[in-house]
Amino acid sequence: MQETNFRRVMSSGFFAEFSFVILLLASFSKSGYSQVTAFQSVRIMFYNVENFFDIYDDSLTDDNDFLPNGLMRWNSERYKRKTNSIYKTIIAAGEWEPPAVIAFCEIENRKVLEDLIYGTYLSKYNYSIIHEESRDRRGIDVCLIFRKDIVDVLSYKYLIPNEISRKDFNTRSVLYAKLLIGYDTLHLFANHWPSRRGGVLAGENFRLQIAKMVREKADSILDRNQTCARIIILGDFNATPDDQAIKVLTISNDSSRAMINLSEMPDDRGLGTYRYMGTWEMIDQVIVSNLLLNCRSGLYTAPTMLKIFKPDFLLKKDPKYPGFIPFSTYRGYKYQGGFSDHLPVLLDFKLR
Repeated sequence: MQETNFRRVMSSGFFAEFSFVILLLASFSKSGYSQVTAFQSVRIMFYNVENFFDIYDDSLTDDNDFLPNGLMRWNSERYKRKTNSIYKTIIAAGEWEPPAVIAFCEIENRKVLEDLIYGTYLSKYNYSIIHEESRDRRGIDVCLIFRKDIVDVLSYKYLIPNEISRKDFNTRSVLYAKLLIGYDTLHLFANHWPSRRGGVLAGENFRLQIAKMVREKADSILDRNQTCARIIILGDFNATPDDQAIKVLTISNDSSRAMINLSEMPDDRGLGTYRYMGTWEMIDQVIVSNLLLNCRSGLYTAPTMLKIFKPDFLLKKDPKYPGFIPFSTYRGYKYQGGFSDHLPVLLDFKLR
């Protein structure tokens, strides 16, 4: 009797519906949401990769130092080594499951990104690119790569302060990307603020104007979503956590609108991502909305989920001061064949 009933069910329309459900579940298993639930965490990485140039002349920018006949004697062999070094760092930072999102600065153009994600074993991980040429004189840009099996890009835009005309803005614009991971939206601002070369006050006006712009954009997002606005502001700020421009991003009298600088804790412990005259500086930072730390469901993060990635292969003995320094590609004008003069920062997200 049971066998007869089973045959009737399987021969009925129920079997077709059952098959459809199985196929539907299989399709969901390929979605970003199931990837997040499978891993139970998502990692975001920021990395200043120190002058990742190709070997070709761009007539619109001052890239002459990084040409085969230029001051740095940049050639195809060194370029290939640099590409593989960045690939190795990404794989190691992901602990063999590469980060879902990686924001870069000091990238020359889209070509170097394509060589990185298609010309190395990163090609296995289905990365895609967000990139736009900046107005930086040397042609270095802020950009993003993301894993299409985990992340959907809802929109993105490159931002400059309204107070500065485009013809006068000769530094990197801020990349704002609205990302969907699972059912949750992340608002990510990737920065590379003007350098302090020439003194701390050099570029200070630009840094303050950019900080005010980013804070205004973050406030606008908070106004629209007062329950759990997931905002991440990261990058190379060329400023430490106690800098006035950084405080513009974080100070608020309303806890629901507060932005928390997760990099303050390692900075207070004397840690950093860049070493200057024997002292570590925390200039590559991650700032998040207070709401993101307290989301009751979905993706959330915590101060303890931020870390500076500093395996032994990214470091070398400091030749002038006690301790270690990032193993950079160049030291001054001398080629070392290292990775970068900055260490990457990593931020993990988990599901609640």
